Amino acid sequence: MNNILTIFKKELKSYFYSPVAYIVIVVFLIITGWFFTSSLFVAGVITMRNVFDIIPFIFLFFIPAISMRTFSEEKKAGTIELLLTKPITDFEIVLGKFFSTFGLAALTLAPTVIYVFSLRMLGPVDFGSIFGAYIGLLLMSGLYIGIGIFASSMTENQVISFIISFLIIFALFMMNKILMFIPAPIVPIVEYLSSDYHFSSITRGVIDSKDLIYYFSGIYIMLLLTKTSLEARKW
Repeated sequence: MNNILTIFKKELKSYFYSPVAYIVIVVFLIITGWFFTSSLFVAGVITMRNVFDIIPFIFLFFIPAISMRTFSEEKKAGTIELLLTKPITDFEIVLGKFFSTFGLAALTLAPTVIYVFSLRMLGPVDFGSIFGAYIGLLLMSGLYIGIGIFASSMTENQVISFIISFLIIFALFMMNKILMFIPAPIVPIVEYLSSDYHFSSITRGVIDSKDLIYYFSGIYIMLLLTKTSLEARKW
């Protein structure tokens, strides 16, 4: 646990030693802020729906952008070999990098809570669905980060890592939007594989076990694949 915590702290700090974290956070908040204010002042609707609808789409680009450097940068700089020779397991390295990137995603989402309190001052708010939406966003970001660090572990080129993770995440995001083109017998399977389908289910305020199983199993599988990718150096 100490090894994971050490890597977590080191990686999270490294995000803020470069302008990358500040840029993606500012851009994220500008986009979500625009959708929030447009629904509030232009449409005159007291809701977070527009914000929660746009964030999963932003995640398609945001998560690959913050996770693409996790292993790719160290591979290119040659520091990955030094890290792997330390008395620490591959899975501890993977978990440390995962939690640091997840921490950055959570810190980016945190300021949007201000929108909720702003709405509360203007009228009644459905805190159940809002709480569910934030849980769904954290679970979705966890799955996407797992995909991102897996892609990063396969290449030392950050651009290639970004493209690979974006394509996988985009495919999962779109699965429930192409059901009309899918043969009827496999529609339930394709729908279940859709990350947006489970997010939409959670935002209704009901956290179903099937949604939790989907996200947690997806995260676990991606972390195992990342560990396997690191171990490939021994083969």
